[in-house]
Amino acid sequence: MIQKLFKYTLIAIFFANASFGQININEEKIEKKHDASLIIKTEIITGAEQFEIYFPKIQGKRVGVVTNQTGITNGTKIIGKKSCNEKTGMGTCAIFEQISIVDFLIENGINVKKIFSPEHGFRGDADAGETVKSGKDIKTGLPIVSLYGKNKKPTQAQFADLDVILFDIQDVGARFYTYISTLHYVMETAAETGKKVIVLDRPNPNGHYVDGPVLKNGYESFVGMHPVPVVYGMTIGEYALMINGEGWLANKVKSDLEVIPLKHYTRESTYSLPVKPSPNLPNDLSINLYPSTCFFEAINGSEGRGTDKPFQVYGSPYIKNMSYKFTPKPNSGAKNPRFNGEICYGEDLSESPYLAEINLSWLIKAHQNYEGKEPFWIKQSGKYWIDVLAGTDQLRKQIDQGVSAEEIKASWQEDLKEFKKVRAKYLLYN
Repeated sequence: MIQKLFKYTLIAIFFANASFGQININEEKIEKKHDASLIIKTEIITGAEQFEIYFPKIQGKRVGVVTNQTGITNGTKIIGKKSCNEKTGMGTCAIFEQISIVDFLIENGINVKKIFSPEHGFRGDADAGETVKSGKDIKTGLPIVSLYGKNKKPTQAQFADLDVILFDIQDVGARFYTYISTLHYVMETAAETGKKVIVLDRPNPNGHYVDGPVLKNGYESFVGMHPVPVVYGMTIGEYALMINGEGWLANKVKSDLEVIPLKHYTRESTYSLPVKPSPNLPNDLSINLYPSTCFFEAINGSEGRGTDKPFQVYGSPYIKNMSYKFTPKPNSGAKNPRFNGEICYGEDLSESPYLAEINLSWLIKAHQNYEGKEPFWIKQSGKYWIDVLAGTDQLRKQIDQGVSAEEIKASWQEDLKEFKKVRAKYLLYN
């Protein structure tokens, strides 16, 4: 174990390009016996890649791992080389094999007892909202406990044979993306059972801005548990600190929490996710548009599930005066998409510029051009789904009343100002 850890430490020192999200901060040419052109490139290093920090904290402990397909790190196996300087093509850097954090821990003698999986499952291939069953991982034989469906909060019995919980999931920085709700419940059960939680931090691809309505009392749900805006501009590690610090866990219990922070990350860092975080967020554009286009889940229309551009198009059979059209069909990310086989009219947003704020103009335009017999806004369990996603009924009412996007966004500003004061206490990065 010591020899393996030493080998990994050498790799961490000599290959700072261990992260697959690319950001050039510094380049240093070094002399090496067999490769004088090797360039060391300083890039974002995730919490998972800093094993030299968290291994001593879990060595000899019974470990539960909360993760999915995004919980990856790099093994010692070099599978190729790449240009270190993408602009000039100069220098070569090693490309390491990506492996699951679970496999990495087991390979290094860590006593992993079980895996906990969030929405979409351990391998990340379940549809949004689909019940994820518990089971067994074929590769490792470890039990997988689903934290989606009826068992969103792990039971105390499920934590009874564990000493520490390792949390490693890639977030996308939108309040209605349920991984932060899973984080909340994991921290809550850990606090109730006296178990330590270690969050391996990862970058937020939408961490460069804060926007949207702040969730109001009475609108809490699994797609919005806390009084935060739709886009909160924090990494999942920072968010964990805020959950703990603001007393949001049941009965204001405090989790024994530690965050393994990122290296070389700022809120303006560009970061391309190495693995899609869920089936319908396949690329950087869909992730960037998601905080704006997820609102289309709340209308009698489609947000592009069942196409090759999920969250990058929107439409409905009942939207008029728009020429772009698409037809949702079953695919790997949507087994039964809304309006399956029907022509939807709307807009293709795949050429949109990179967003640094929520775009409401698309939702307002769809509302203005809607001519369906059924209401524009859909209900689930007797509630307007837009109210659940927005965390308030104000957005729906404003759009119904014809309020402009500028006026709607102006109405958020006081709440955003107060949230940023709270948020500032927990920020780990500039």
